[in-house]
Amino acid sequence: MTDGKVQLALVAYSTPQAAYEKIIAAFQATPAGKNITFTKSFGASGEQSRAVEAGLSADIVAFSLEPDMTRLVKKGLVADNWSAGEHKGMITDSVVVIATRKGNPKALKTWDDLAKKGVEVITPNPFTSGGARWNVLAAYGAKSEKGVNKQAGVDYLHTLFANVPVQDDTARKSLQTFSGGKGDALIAYENEAIFAQQNNQPLDYTVPDSTILIENPVAVTKKSAHPAEAAAFLKYLYTPEAQKIFAENGYRPVVQNVPGASFPTPPALFTIADLGGWPKATTEFFDPQNSVMADVERKLGVSIEG
Repeated sequence: MTDGKVQLALVAYSTPQAAYEKIIAAFQATPAGKNITFTKSFGASGEQSRAVEAGLSADIVAFSLEPDMTRLVKKGLVADNWSAGEHKGMITDSVVVIATRKGNPKALKTWDDLAKKGVEVITPNPFTSGGARWNVLAAYGAKSEKGVNKQAGVDYLHTLFANVPVQDDTARKSLQTFSGGKGDALIAYENEAIFAQQNNQPLDYTVPDSTILIENPVAVTKKSAHPAEAAAFLKYLYTPEAQKIFAENGYRPVVQNVPGASFPTPPALFTIADLGGWPKATTEFFDPQNSVMADVERKLGVSIEG
């Protein structure tokens, strides 16, 4: 671009928008970022990944789960070694929580509570939303004892989703649905529940004893017209300053000793690796033709179009 200015395109999933707006402003106040402007696109993680695959211009991509990055690696749009660094390409962490109405009038605190008759649970559609996939795997992992008792986990998902009256296409839309008065509980990222509280929405949340660690990937694309500037922004995302902004927006930092970041560690926290990793989980749970969630959704008459 002229006058020494460089424009970078950030394509990201919907939930960290507020954090990225603040981080970009902070980056632009540094020597490395002073001549850099940004275009920003936020949406459902899977849809954003497919849009970049189809040609949407992106210098930095940030998704809610690793398979959305893997799609771009397979297309040659993100380098094979994107996850080779100290933090394995992950920029933020979170956990899956159970959010309720203020005061938790129905005393919904456990996975079993969400499966009770007459309880309405809000969670997005796992065939469009990355957040929904984390929700599914958190519930399955907790009820199957990290996959040891697979049938118990699968049976639970059928019961749980029978209590879901509407499945929005993104986690942020599900939060809006819940905030609008629908449902008794919302399965959500911890950071979404914190975001809602920060915005004076009347909800409480519980971190279940057994839940999954959410790990969110970020990378520079191979087709970036400004790779040096994009790499500088990526580097900035791991600074204490940027990680503090993520923490203030409800995300668990991936770097140590970030000021003011204090999050509880669930006693039975597990990771996607405990369930066999994303390739296995994606095939087993989210294949549109033949998977656990395809079966769940078909029985409910819900769309499984990704």
